[in-house]
Amino acid sequence: MKRARTPLAAALVLTLPLALVPLAGCGGSGDAQASPKPSGKDAAADKKGENGKEKKEEAVPVELAAIGRGAIEAVLRFSTNLEAESHVEVFSEANRKVVELRVEEGDRVRKGDVLLRLQDDAQRSDVAKAEVELDQAEREYARQQRLHAESLISEQDFNDATYRLQQLRLKLADSQRELGYTEVRAPIAGTVTQRLVKLGDQVQVGQHLFDIVDFDSIVARVYVPEKHLRDLAPGLVARVSSPSLGSSEFAGRVDRIAPVVDPKTGTVKVTVALGGQPGLRPGLYVDVDLVTAVHRDAVLVPKRALVYDNDLVFVFRLKDGNRAERIALDPVLEDKINVEPAGGLAAGDRIVVAGQTGLKDGALVKDVDAEPEPEAAPSDRASL
Repeated sequence: MKRARTPLAAALVLTLPLALVPLAGCGGSGDAQASPKPSGKDAAADKKGENGKEKKEEAVPVELAAIGRGAIEAVLRFSTNLEAESHVEVFSEANRKVVELRVEEGDRVRKGDVLLRLQDDAQRSDVAKAEVELDQAEREYARQQRLHAESLISEQDFNDATYRLQQLRLKLADSQRELGYTEVRAPIAGTVTQRLVKLGDQVQVGQHLFDIVDFDSIVARVYVPEKHLRDLAPGLVARVSSPSLGSSEFAGRVDRIAPVVDPKTGTVKVTVALGGQPGLRPGLYVDVDLVTAVHRDAVLVPKRALVYDNDLVFVFRLKDGNRAERIALDPVLEDKINVEPAGGLAAGDRIVVAGQTGLKDGALVKDVDAEPEPEAAPSDRASL
């Protein structure tokens, strides 16, 4: 037999779904409506870790070095080929056969030394004949002179004797000159660098026979931009090196500075005298460093510390123990390794020499070469 529902029981059944509706609305699905923005307290909480403490700023690893002092030079660098200022080509002045060679390539000669001899039989005979004729003419002239003084011969006869004497003297001089052409002599002191004739050759007038170079006259000619003209002066120190000679370095000095500027290139020709230093040869390709200034006790900033921003140069200096400060650098002198700044930095300052790419002014940094701090001993666990 079924029991009839009471009014109270029906009311409870009807109110249960209604009671669930506000609960669902309060829970709020993320898909149903947007999440509210975090309050100021929530934003501050984002900067905190899980334990509620603020996150620690991470230091950028860099390499640091202390600025030192030392000597630095301002150097202008050029490349060129060496030349010998005293260099001559020796030519034949007669058509003769080579009968004797006196020198070979590499021999040193003095000015006037005989280099070779040509066949000279005919020339010697001509000189001997001219000498005999001149001797006879001189005796005849002396006799004519005495007769003319006593008015025993006419003025015309005396003039003819004088003329004949002069002609024979010129003939002897011509014969001696032709004989001299059979001996080829060195016009300068130096070293024979090239022999272009062999024993027995029949040479012609104007034929190239030898090259002679004075190695004491070796120079390097460089062309300096006109903007550096105020830095140049005779006597400036120059250093010369060559890839062909390894690490050897040769000393030179500025000998001459051209008085004009080439309008086409805007350069000034500078001649560096090197002298006869062993190893230097005409034609050798060399690098020339002109030392225009020397500072003996300068602040030296390593070039690897420099940061370039368009036309400006910066370095990062350590301040407040572990912060990087960006310092503008105005170079005064520079060499291959270091730069001397105009100011703002001092010996002993620690600067960033590696890791500065992208570094911000005031960033926290740590030296990667510094010894790590010893780790703290683990604390004893409390016994349970």
